Amino acid sequence: MVQELTEDNLQTIVEGNEKVVVQYSATWCGNCRIMKPKFKKLASENDATKFVIVDAEKFPESRKLADVSNLPTFATFVGGEKKNQTQTNKFDVLKELVSEVI
Repeated sequence: MVQELTEDNLQTIVEGNEKVVVQYSATWCGNCRIMKPKFKKLASENDATKFVIVDAEKFPESRKLADVSNLPTFATFVGGEKKNQTQTNKFDVLKELVSEVI
């Protein structure tokens, strides 16, 4: 299941879960909308990992946890620390990133 942030608290989520995968997006971002159902599909296949969607424009503190210069950006966190990230609209690249933490 994917959690969409409703407040700027990604740090708390990262600290409270062993493995977290984040999609940074924005409502105006077409590629973000394309990747969202694919991100949700990966989440449904990986119960042991927390999947979170962050609106990069609404939640600046959460955005600071990764180097977000383009959207969509995907980041992985393990043990409270950022492990890796990528900016992509390709499902295969996203799957590879997620496979590093599951």
